[in-house]
Amino acid sequence: MSDTKDLSLGEKTHHDPSGFSSSDKGAEAGRVSYDVSPHSPTTVVPVPLPEGMTEAALVRKIDRHIIPFIIFLYLLAFLDRVNIGNARSFGLESDLKLEKVEYNTALTIFFVPYIILEIPGNILLKKFSPRVWLSVCCVGFGLVSIFQGLVKNYGGLLATRFFLGRADAQKRYSLFFSSTSLAGAFGGLLASAIGKMDHLQGYRGWRWIFIVEGVVTVVAGIVFFFTFPAFPEQARFLKPAEREYVQAMLQADHGHSAAERKITLKDVGKALTDHRIWLGGFMYLGLIVPAYSYAYFSPTIIGTYNYSAIQTQLHSVPPWAAAFGFAMVTAVASDYLRHRFMFAILGIVVAIVGFAVLMTVHDPAHVNAQYGALFLVAMGAYSAMPIIVCWFNMNLGGHHRKAIGTAWQIAFGNIGGIIATYSFVASDAKNHYRTGYAICVSFTCLSALACLMYAISVTMENKRRAKMQGDGGLTEEEKADLGDLNPEFRYML
Repeated sequence: MSDTKDLSLGEKTHHDPSGFSSSDKGAEAGRVSYDVSPHSPTTVVPVPLPEGMTEAALVRKIDRHIIPFIIFLYLLAFLDRVNIGNARSFGLESDLKLEKVEYNTALTIFFVPYIILEIPGNILLKKFSPRVWLSVCCVGFGLVSIFQGLVKNYGGLLATRFFLGRADAQKRYSLFFSSTSLAGAFGGLLASAIGKMDHLQGYRGWRWIFIVEGVVTVVAGIVFFFTFPAFPEQARFLKPAEREYVQAMLQADHGHSAAERKITLKDVGKALTDHRIWLGGFMYLGLIVPAYSYAYFSPTIIGTYNYSAIQTQLHSVPPWAAAFGFAMVTAVASDYLRHRFMFAILGIVVAIVGFAVLMTVHDPAHVNAQYGALFLVAMGAYSAMPIIVCWFNMNLGGHHRKAIGTAWQIAFGNIGGIIATYSFVASDAKNHYRTGYAICVSFTCLSALACLMYAISVTMENKRRAKMQGDGGLTEEEKADLGDLNPEFRYML
């Protein structure tokens, strides 16, 4: 549901998708040893740190200016993407006269351009810079969301959902998945408030949900254009000496500035021959199905507990809030221990337990147990996803492989979004959505299997490289170009 670009020093300082930084690297005035990967050999940055400044302090300064933008932008992107689930509770289907699986098809159409344009989007973003490209996409995304609130029929809904995916495909530049939990919680609260605007100016409440949230996104895109730096080394909030150091850090990491890097189709083809790249896609695919199923259909499921439309929106908030808190706790623990695999499995197990309860408990007298199971599903899926994407991202070395690999993971993984949209159909409501829950459990188990295979693969590769002697006579430039294929690179477990 997200991807990574070189918008911060996250690649160089090992930021998790949760927004938490790994342990700070030591620095010495004059020459700084900088760790390019979790366990890779160090690269020396031949530029002194600004007087009175440590590398950790410089990174925190950049974080303070960049991370809030990233979180807010992704929050809006996710909110505008899934608010159709909230709108459904306020009469979207009946007003547009949707029948059978037409609502599910409207959800699906979003993913067509979203998936196809992921890798091209990464390439174009590098060409035009994040500030320009993402701002344009954000404004376009908000406008389409507004138009979604003005549609008159099923065809109009399909058209706007398609262009929503096209605009949003370029904004998967951040791995800050925890903002999706905030978006879910905020979306429920906002929908409950906006729902009270029903019939204001002749518009139904569900239309106002799209319009109001779309306007906020347009404004955010305009602000982003005028305030966000194209790249860290061009940031106006940094002093000249700090920019020089950041430039040197990027140069030491990539061979030259991230802003000057070119990505070719040959690079894409080469990256996609790596079996670990494919495993990364399956890890993400397996969790996208339950994650999007929850995001799109939890208001519908909660509505079956005999709540009103407003009560349904309010009851959708606590599970999202719990997911955010649990994701933060696991992120801190994972970051502190510098370990990803077991924390990913922990989240997956929690989600499976939640689905197991939903599949077996249907007595109206046990509504609280069913509602509690939704907490487990949200907590598990939305804590495991950022860990999995971070784990995969940190194990991709070098600009080319990182940009292509993360784009591939997001693009391939979001095929699961299409599966999710047809997992919970109206005709299955009488069967308590057992089919949908079974599909979610199956794909969650697929993610667990892919995680296990990936963990085994990187462990074996680390052992193989540890037995090798020397670096094969590679130059520093060749090592940088190889990225994590560099024999001196060590993968994180």
